[in-house]
Amino acid sequence: MEQAGKPGSEIPEQGKSPSSSLNPQPSQSAFPSSQELQVDDALAGRPVGPTPSQSRFQVDLVTEGSKEAAAQELQQQADGITQRGRGGSGSEEAKGRFRVNFVDPASPGGSSPENAGVDGGGGGVSFQNGDTVLSEGSLHSGGTGHHYHYDTHTNTYYLRTFGHNTIDAVPRIDHYRHTAADLGEKLLRPSLAELHDELDKEPFEDGFANGEEGTPTGDAATTVADSKGVVKFGWIKGVLVRCMLNIWGVMLFIRLSWIVGQAGIGLTVVVISMATVVTTITGLSTSAIATNGFVRGGGAYYLISRSLGPEFGGAIGLIFAFANAVAVAMYVVGFAETVVELLKENGALMVDDINDIRIIGAITVVLLLGISVAGMEWEAKAQIVLLVILLLAIVDFFIGTVIPSEDKKPKGFFGYKADIFSENFGPDFREGETFFSVFAIFFPAATGILAGANISGDLADPQHAIPRGTLLAILITTVVYMGVAVSVGSCVVRDASGDVNSTLSAAMTNCTTAACNLNYDFSSCGHECKYGLMNSFQVMSMVSGFAPLITAGIFSATLSSALASLVSAPKVFQALCKDNIYPGLQMFAKGYGKNNEPLRGYLLTFIIALGFILIAELNLIAPIISNFFLASYALINFSVFHASLAKSPGWRPAFRYYNMWVSLIGALLCCGVMFVINWWAALLTYVIVIGLYIYVTYKKPDVNWGSSTQALTYLNALQHTIRLAGVEDHVKNFRPQCLVLIGAPNSRPALLHLVHAFTKNVGLMICGHVHMGPRRQAMKELLTDQARYQRWLIKNKTKAFYSPVHAEDLRDGAQYLMQAAGLGRMRPNTLVVGFKKNWSQCDMREVETYINLFHDAFDFQYGVVVIRLKEGLDISHLQGQEELLSSQEKSPGTKDVVVNVDYSKKAEAESSRPFASDSSPMMRKDEEDDGKTPTQPLLKKDSKGQGISLDTADQRLLDASLQFQKKQGKSTIDVWWLFDDGGLTLLIPYLITSKKKWRDCKIRVFIGGKINRIDHDRRAMATLLSKFRIDFSDIMVLGDINTKPKKENVAAFEEMIEPFRLHEDEKDQEVAEKMKEEEPWRITDNELELYKTKTHRQIRLNELLKEHSSTANAIVMSLPVARKSAVSSALYMAWIEALSKDLPPILLVRGNHQSVLTFYS
Repeated sequence: MEQAGKPGSEIPEQGKSPSSSLNPQPSQSAFPSSQELQVDDALAGRPVGPTPSQSRFQVDLVTEGSKEAAAQELQQQADGITQRGRGGSGSEEAKGRFRVNFVDPASPGGSSPENAGVDGGGGGVSFQNGDTVLSEGSLHSGGTGHHYHYDTHTNTYYLRTFGHNTIDAVPRIDHYRHTAADLGEKLLRPSLAELHDELDKEPFEDGFANGEEGTPTGDAATTVADSKGVVKFGWIKGVLVRCMLNIWGVMLFIRLSWIVGQAGIGLTVVVISMATVVTTITGLSTSAIATNGFVRGGGAYYLISRSLGPEFGGAIGLIFAFANAVAVAMYVVGFAETVVELLKENGALMVDDINDIRIIGAITVVLLLGISVAGMEWEAKAQIVLLVILLLAIVDFFIGTVIPSEDKKPKGFFGYKADIFSENFGPDFREGETFFSVFAIFFPAATGILAGANISGDLADPQHAIPRGTLLAILITTVVYMGVAVSVGSCVVRDASGDVNSTLSAAMTNCTTAACNLNYDFSSCGHECKYGLMNSFQVMSMVSGFAPLITAGIFSATLSSALASLVSAPKVFQALCKDNIYPGLQMFAKGYGKNNEPLRGYLLTFIIALGFILIAELNLIAPIISNFFLASYALINFSVFHASLAKSPGWRPAFRYYNMWVSLIGALLCCGVMFVINWWAALLTYVIVIGLYIYVTYKKPDVNWGSSTQALTYLNALQHTIRLAGVEDHVKNFRPQCLVLIGAPNSRPALLHLVHAFTKNVGLMICGHVHMGPRRQAMKELLTDQARYQRWLIKNKTKAFYSPVHAEDLRDGAQYLMQAAGLGRMRPNTLVVGFKKNWSQCDMREVETYINLFHDAFDFQYGVVVIRLKEGLDISHLQGQEELLSSQEKSPGTKDVVVNVDYSKKAEAESSRPFASDSSPMMRKDEEDDGKTPTQPLLKKDSKGQGISLDTADQRLLDASLQFQKKQGKSTIDVWWLFDDGGLTLLIPYLITSKKKWRDCKIRVFIGGKINRIDHDRRAMATLLSKFRIDFSDIMVLGDINTKPKKENVAAFEEMIEPFRLHEDEKDQEVAEKMKEEEPWRITDNELELYKTKTHRQIRLNELLKEHSSTANAIVMSLPVARKSAVSSALYMAWIEALSKDLPPILLVRGNHQSVLTFYS
């Protein structure tokens, strides 16, 4: 099994020697030649995965061939015949190995399994037992069809293991790649649909794993390139050398001896140890992240962004690249200062100190740029040379400590002496220095541990190289730092005059210093001495055996660090720009050459470095740069803690030696060290990081890297949902949690916006969509619509969930949603539907289903809200409604991918009809369509981008669909609270007025009452509303509800219901009963007479509504309830029609008669 899972490792067939298995010959490239890539369009520019339109499997037998066969094959390709399985062209497949192809039938020459055999091989392909592939000849696919390869490994392996050749695939690494595999192919396992569905059906599932897409995007997009000439480094040259060179800086040769003089040997070791603890913890965290999956270029930015997400990654990536660019200037100026000192000693200054530094620095950075642009190989060679010089300088110092020299004693060097060690062991802080100030000076010398990680894209195996190289570099450099500190502290006294006449005279008896014991008295110069640990920065040169080598070491340390930073900054910046976090920087993402070198980034880094070199005032910028690096370290540590805390199954680092709490301590230490180094620089760093974080969060880049932020958000949501499930509901915490039967969310924007007005930041909103029709097609739409419409909701800032289901009819689908939607306490308690405007023209069975939704909702203890706009709600018959809405709003934002909602399918039309606002002739026509989604909007725009004018009705519909997105102004929301349903009828308008767009609207309450009790009823309602703490502008008691409606309105009602009456008195009893049984929605004469009073009440209420509320922005009114099985669907529908017609937007509300308001605290 292990052998079979490796590409290119084949099991030879019985009777053949193992050598007969074909492996690529040394002379053959592992990739197709450029000629092949030009000829074979299946390898160049094709999508990496199958599309739903592709229909059949096709099996090609990959046969062994020679170079002549490959040449003949190329000729065949030119003639339009694509012969797969190029043994002679470097293919890794062995003889007898099958490759299962998807063939695009839409392509010219595309073939199917029935006509796959073309070379006289005969045989064809037959499918047996659902997943078996049998072949009796060499099969070749059509010439120009697009092929997507599903490698089934060797037929021998399958026959021996499973007893048949299955299209099912064994586990192998090529199925999990994001980038192109060998031969430029990303191998895809067969999808579940291809294995499971009937053979005469088209597979629709793409077969991608979670989070993968059909075409590589972002960092996954790669092209097949010739591997020759691509420079990849191992862990020593790529990481270890770079880290050691970057950590060993000028500090080692110039300032370490001064630190020993101030802090003493003991505290210097503590300072070095503290710095090492911080860098070691960061190194461990870096190793953990680097081994948790494939690492690409971008170093610290890549590690942080893929762990914590684009917000932190984008912030750190920018300041980290800038810090590296400025660090180039710092190191170059350090080099230039040393050169200028040598020029001063020899009297060879060109202009003056500052200008000489500028001149030498500018020349140096130009040379370094030349080395970098020449390529990574040249840069790596330069680093090796510099490392050799640096190591020689360190060895030179240690050799010098054991060579006795009388000439050096007046300058304070006496060789290893116990007296000097004991005297220098304790601290002797002078000139206001403290332990923390000394630590702040030393700590930048310990940074540079990310030098190897920063070129992660140029490492052959980053997962192996980064942990090993980084941690070993920290160990080696720490040992050297401590060794130099102890050595110099044991050999050199703190103060020395440099005067050979400072020998101890016999008269001096009160001298107790270590120098006195060695017959030297430096007390005459006191703290004004020019030599010794405290007074000279050239102690290591003085101690060394060959002083010029120390100067060469200083040159090496500065130039190597500058070179490493000059390479790191463009690489990190290029990775940042590739991800398009900051759209304005996209031009710097382009790479050149085989190594994808960021030449534009090199030029930008050069300009920044040169600018700071010419300023030549780096003392101010140095602490900020140190803090930028520390901020990166802190976030790397925090990334490990965060990923561990989130408990994501995807967090599986191969590097095991990390601990989440140690990483958290490391992050806190980094933040603490930032303040120790410089408090104002630390604050400035925090402000910059937070500012960039806010900017990236606001921009919301369209990337998904599976960050630990996502994982922790899920974990928190899960834990809180489970915790909430254990809490009983309380009336004070009641929230309307709405299940909105809306279909496609963008098809009824008015319904969506109005419900969102009282659920946003208050309660749950689920957009339910019932798919009907053929199950296979509906299941395909379910999968695509789920992600598409949820994205649409998020993009349109609608806080809602999209929940599609498949059912045989609308009622079943709604029942599924009402029973299963939501989770724990986060479940709907209110059903919201749009009014079915076309009910009198459509099939009455649909009306029966629509009314049964109300009955089912009441059975499930749901409240019900019916929303009606006189213009209608449904704009799905207007293809391209997204463009129309955008042009109406004049919004500058880009349009979503969801533009043309396909309502042409009969099933879709049926599923939308029961709560559609209208059923236009266009929709009727579309029901006869073949189900193809139109590729162009129905309403096309002219060349100037102006929409073609709609008819008056459609224009009014579009205007109405946008009315709830506008500020409502100073008007009223009229609440007709006729029946006590628990308070939902009152709570919804209160929640609406709490929103910004509705804030200026006042609530007017209308209630029923008796003529002789109007004042009493008004006072009682006012008292109740004040106890509920709900503001209202007026209360009106309607004493004339029971007045008979106008005759013309009654006549209009009777005319409306006439087509739906049974008229059983005019028919034979048996005929009437049969007709009622077949058409239960029909209105009987008995029923009409029994509910005559209720019918008249609905008509009368409509008259009162027109009289009192015709100018309201919205009306909220109690929904009449019809007893189940007693009131026919047609009569109930007619009541709602009569009640709500020709009015402003109206919400008919009926709670579940459980209290949702309380006046108790």
